[in-house]
Amino acid sequence: MALNDTEVQRQIRHMMAFIDQEAREKVEEIDAKAEEEFQIEKSRLVQNQRLKIMEYYSRKEKQIELTKKIQDSNLKNLSRLKVLQSRENHIQMLLDEAKQRLAELSKNRQRYESCLKGLITQVITH
Repeated sequence: MALNDTEVQRQIRHMMAFIDQEAREKVEEIDAKAEEEFQIEKSRLVQNQRLKIMEYYSRKEKQIELTKKIQDSNLKNLSRLKVLQSRENHIQMLLDEAKQRLAELSKNRQRYESCLKGLITQVITH
């Protein structure tokens, strides 16, 4: 069964077309696989960067909260110090006034004795 040249040429073209079709399918498979791997890697990189950004802003948010707490604490302490200073000034003013009145009272012997008797009586009864 010898094949004539036309028949051989036809079979060769048929085999070449088959090989060509197989090669195209293989190229499509490789392209599809490469695209899939690319998309997977791209998604992984995007997700990693998204996580890094979220962590960065989470740290910044915590840092801002801490700074705000420190500022609030400093303001409260400053306010407390002002209140204490005001009290101290008022007490000092009262003490100065009391010293001045006692100095004036001690100049008048009769009033001084009367005041001392009153104070002693008050201490004894309480």
